[in-house]
Amino acid sequence: MSSGTGDKLRGKFDEAAGKAKQAAGDMTDNDDLRADGQSDQAKGQGKQALGGLKNAADDAKDAVKDAFGKDKP
Repeated sequence: MSSGTGDKLRGKFDEAAGKAKQAAGDMTDNDDLRADGQSDQAKGQGKQALGGLKNAADDAKDAVKDAFGKDKP
């Protein structure tokens, strides 16, 4: 698994945990918990975006290697 894919998975987890915290904060009328949930969701979205960028960079690197034959013996 590439590092970008790992970041994307961790981001999905953080986003889901944040949604759960936000829902718990809504149910209990706890503004701090609600804010923590929103923060976790934003952090998760950022990790997912970073993972996408890492994957794109890896793809570009592979395309350059292929174009210049760096993998040929």
